[in-house]
Amino acid sequence: MNTGEALPGPGGMKRRLGVSDAVVIGLGSMIGAGIFAALGPAAGAAGSGLLLALALAAVVAYCNATSSARLAALHPQSGGTYVYGRERLGDFWGYLAGWAFVVGKTASCAAMALTVGAYLWPGQTHAVAVAAVVALTAVNYAGVHKSALLTRVVVAVVLAVLAAVVVTALTSAGADAARLDIGSDATVGGVLQAAGLLFFAFAGYARIATLGEEVHDPARTIPRAIPIALGITLAVYAAVAVAVLTVLGTGGLAGAGAPLSDAARAAGADWLVPVVRVGGAVAALGSLLALILGVSRTTLAMARDRHLPHALSAIHPRFGVPHRAELAVGTVVALLAATTDVRGAIGFSSFGVLAYYAIANACAWNLAEEEGRPGRLVPAVGLAGCAALAFALPLSTVISGTAVLILGAAIYGLRQVRYDGSDH
Repeated sequence: MNTGEALPGPGGMKRRLGVSDAVVIGLGSMIGAGIFAALGPAAGAAGSGLLLALALAAVVAYCNATSSARLAALHPQSGGTYVYGRERLGDFWGYLAGWAFVVGKTASCAAMALTVGAYLWPGQTHAVAVAAVVALTAVNYAGVHKSALLTRVVVAVVLAVLAAVVVTALTSAGADAARLDIGSDATVGGVLQAAGLLFFAFAGYARIATLGEEVHDPARTIPRAIPIALGITLAVYAAVAVAVLTVLGTGGLAGAGAPLSDAARAAGADWLVPVVRVGGAVAALGSLLALILGVSRTTLAMARDRHLPHALSAIHPRFGVPHRAELAVGTVVALLAATTDVRGAIGFSSFGVLAYYAIANACAWNLAEEEGRPGRLVPAVGLAGCAALAFALPLSTVISGTAVLILGAAIYGLRQVRYDGSDH
C-alpha cells in the first residue's frame, strides 16, 4: 500500500492505492480460469497461428481497457458501459451495453462451470458444472462474498500451477520447439476467430478502470497500471501457450478437454495431473463465484431501471442480497451448463462482451479533448477490433449472438412504445 496521505475521492472513498496495488488487482481479475479453458478451442481455430491470435486478443483488450479507464474517471458510478453508453450515446446504447454484458457474462458463468467439471471429473462434466452453479448460487444467496484475501490466494495457486506446467513441459523429453512453427494451416480468418475466443481469457482487465475513487492521482495511475497488468498477463499466457504447444502440438491441444492436464500427462509428469486438475477447478470456482455476483448485480441495476422485469430488483430482508436476480441468473446458468459445451459457451460469452466493449470504445471516441480523450487510434482500433473478432467467431455463435442482441433491442422498443402509449 502507498504510505502517503489517503485523501478521500469524490465518492468519499479513500485514495489508498498506488500503481503496484492497481496492477495486483488487475492481475487478480485477469489471471484465472480462462487460460485453463480457452487454449483448446482457440488452437482448433488458429492452428499453428495460436500465438498470433493471443497477441491480437491482447491488443484489443488494451484498447478496450484504456477507453474504459478514461470513461471511468469521468463517470465514477457502478454499471460500467451501461452508464457510459447512456450518458454519451443515449439511453438505448447504455441499455444495449447492459444487455450484452448480462448475456455475455451469463455465458461466461456457464463456461467456468463447465471448466470446473472438465478438470474435476471429465466423465461427468455437465453434472459437476450444474452442481457447482447450484452450490455457488446458494453461497451468494446467503450473502457470503468472496474476500480480497481469497482472491489473492486463488491467484497465487493459479500462478504456481501455471509455472509448474510451463517448467515441466519445456524441460520434458517430449518437448519439440518445431511444434511452434507457423504453417499453412494458419489463416487470417482462423487467427481472428481464435483471438475472439482467447479474448475470453483476458476478461476482467476493466476492473482496474473502476478504481477511479480509490487510487492516488487516477489520471496518471490507472493509465500506467493497465499496460503493466496486461503485459504481465500476456507474458504468463504466452509462456503457458508455448509450453503446452511444445508437448501437445496444435492438433493435440485442439482436441484437449482439459488442455493443461493433458500437457502435464504428455510431458510424462503424471504426478502433476491431479495438481493441475485441482488448480483449474479452484480458478474456475473463484471466477464463477465472482461472475455470478457481478451478473446478478447488473441484473439488479437494469431491473431497477425497468429494463428487465422489476420483480428482479427485490432485496432479501434478511440477507440483504438481490435474491430474485441471483436465483434467476443461477437458473439460466445451470440450464446452459447442462446443455452447452465449453467452446460454445466461450464463443457466446466473447460475442456479448465484445459488443459491450465496442460500445465503450464508441463512447470514448465521443469524448472531448479536455475530457481526457485517449488518442483517436485507441478507440478506433478497439471498436474495429471488437467488431472484427466478434464476427470472426464461429458462424453459429455470430447468428445466435446477433439474434440475442436483436431480441434485446426489440424488448427495449416494445417497452418504449408501451411507456409512450401510457403517457397519452
